[in-house]
Amino acid sequence: MGKNNMGQMHIIAQLSAGQGLEPGGWRWPGEDKAAFMNDDIFIKGAQLAEKGKLDGFFLVDVPAISADIATTPQGSSLDPIVLMALMAKATTHIGLISTMSTSIYEPYSIARTMRSLDLVSKGRMGWNVVTTGNPHALLNYFAGTPAHGEKHGRAQEVWEAVLRLWGSWPEGALKLDVASGHFADDKLIKPINFKGEYVSSKGPINLPPSPQGMPAVFTAGGGQYGYDFAATKADAMYGNPPTLEYAKAFWQQLSSSIRQAGRNPDEFTVFNGIGVSIASSEKEALERRIALDELGDPSSRQQYLSHMLSIPITGLDIDAPIPDRLLKLARPNRQDHRSQYAYDLAMKGFTIREVLAHGPINYHPVFLGTPESIADKLQQWFEAGTGKGFNIIGDTGLSSLADFVDQVVPILQKRGLLRTEYSGSTLREHLGLPYRNGFAEFEAKAPQATIK
Repeated sequence: MGKNNMGQMHIIAQLSAGQGLEPGGWRWPGEDKAAFMNDDIFIKGAQLAEKGKLDGFFLVDVPAISADIATTPQGSSLDPIVLMALMAKATTHIGLISTMSTSIYEPYSIARTMRSLDLVSKGRMGWNVVTTGNPHALLNYFAGTPAHGEKHGRAQEVWEAVLRLWGSWPEGALKLDVASGHFADDKLIKPINFKGEYVSSKGPINLPPSPQGMPAVFTAGGGQYGYDFAATKADAMYGNPPTLEYAKAFWQQLSSSIRQAGRNPDEFTVFNGIGVSIASSEKEALERRIALDELGDPSSRQQYLSHMLSIPITGLDIDAPIPDRLLKLARPNRQDHRSQYAYDLAMKGFTIREVLAHGPINYHPVFLGTPESIADKLQQWFEAGTGKGFNIIGDTGLSSLADFVDQVVPILQKRGLLRTEYSGSTLREHLGLPYRNGFAEFEAKAPQATIK
């Protein structure tokens, strides 16, 4: 592909539990087998993302042990808030995005923690707003799990209370006048007296705004609730579309919701999750992924592929294509939108092992091949209209992120698809967002909560 004429894409890198997309990535030669508890790995990851002039570095938070802890550390991680503080001091420009769940944390805890990090990083923080559906995580904090409606109702209230808290100390209230002894204008710093059905906070917050005002607000999720929440309450959204066509439809529907909320879709970015496996040829990339599958649990992946294709394939020769007698009965499972891709791969005659290696059962689609071909696919998605952004996840860990930054990023930069230098210093500036501090700018567009 040639030069781009559509502006530049936004890219965030992700390194959760110190590793990449594949459960067996921690066993890959050269990776730190204890990366999940090594803060230096995360600091180096953020520095790599900054080296590539990416927009941000993202850490998820799963505060519960995973069911497959016997074979993978993917559910084990250091508290991302601790890591964010360390990364903020070791970098100067890269945006830093962390999850803090509305189901677990109280508004003041989120507001104060995120504002502290935003000040420490000089305006580079992003808050990923999510609800927690993992019952094990919820039971680590509470005696029971909330009903579906309560979870969403609480999320709305926490979001609003956090933004009101951020706005309770407005720009200009901090004076720092040594001569007069005037530290701050207390007439401008006011309580919020927020009282909702699920959460309350008196306020005000005890810290001033950062150079970007408040952290950029991210969210993740699908369905109409996810669209509406993103359209009215977020600056950016994480997506996990399995195919290009799905990604285009996702962005079209979200754009419509954003317009209906009275906002401009051009000021919003969807970061589509993309796994990458980089090698000197597509054949070598596929072999790399096959080797990674062997380091994980291929039998469980084969079982799930059986579920996706609606046919029994466990026990079949994994190094042979699915027999025609079964393939004729195969149907994509409508309950899993990744199933169509798995079905298409099976119909092309790939062996079961090769089908799995292409990544149809991964949470994100996988781009495998040479640096040039991966750059081509990213450009294709970008120019097709999928929301302008990507959340890149390597297949193993730090080494695969380094491969992306060192081999794919220069190609994208040469094509004019990525910046070669930062033009701003805050995350909001990286994303093309204006300075913002508080709830006021959303008031005309968001449902009102109870303020007493």
